[in-house]
Amino acid sequence: MSEPFPYFPFRAIVDHPPVRWPNGARIAIWIVHNIEHFHLELPGPHPNVMRHSQREYGNRVGIWRVIEVMEKFGIPSTVALNGEVGAHYPRIMNELIRLDWELMGHGMTNSIHPAAQSFQEESDAITRTKMIIEQHGRNMKGWLGPGLSESPATLDLLKDAGVEYVADWVNDDLPYRMNNGLYSIPYSMHLNDFPLIHDSNIGNAEFLTRIRESFDVLFAEGAKSGRVLGIALHPFLIGMPSRIRILEQALAYMTSYEGVWFARGGEIITAYRRQFP
Repeated sequence: MSEPFPYFPFRAIVDHPPVRWPNGARIAIWIVHNIEHFHLELPGPHPNVMRHSQREYGNRVGIWRVIEVMEKFGIPSTVALNGEVGAHYPRIMNELIRLDWELMGHGMTNSIHPAAQSFQEESDAITRTKMIIEQHGRNMKGWLGPGLSESPATLDLLKDAGVEYVADWVNDDLPYRMNNGLYSIPYSMHLNDFPLIHDSNIGNAEFLTRIRESFDVLFAEGAKSGRVLGIALHPFLIGMPSRIRILEQALAYMTSYEGVWFARGGEIITAYRRQFP
């Protein structure tokens, strides 16, 4: 019988010692913008114009709406960055550096997942993504696999590459230490515009309600012990003119509270490690 938890120990959140975020915040919120590059010819032998151009809208238009809203509220962000964005979109990269957003590795392209790669191909993709981020003056502290996917070798490859945290494991509302020394950070599928809007086609009001309800519950729990709220966004979805106000209204709601810490992913892991070294 295989080990049920081969990568990390089990821990019930009610058994965790109280977590205290900086300045007494009850809740740490990290907003992750997935800025990606898809190949025109993948998947399949022929150009998929509709699929490619739909996603390319995020890089040409959507991300600039998102940036305008984030700057309006003065909130820092983390970017799940495909390495090929760094190679093909210097205009975007210059803006991300100006904003001082954290650059989290997200593979070279979302057209290829680790399950489709050999060990060497996956290792090379991690190395190349890290190199591109470093070429833009940033350290690759975190990693989100394309499609939140991993191979059996992924976590050790990331550890060897100097990565500190991984966002693929959506199984907690607090960080935790994995067996190889990496930290898992709470990412989100239930507050993620791709499965909710792209796959399930929920309405704007429902998406906004889900963000507010999640915030309210975690903020209340944070009175006893801090919590982490992750919101995962894709500029080709949330950056549409019909949806950008979801982000604006959600930020207006959450910033109206005291005791809220908007942070980059690396800052959350650093604060957690200081308390639980």
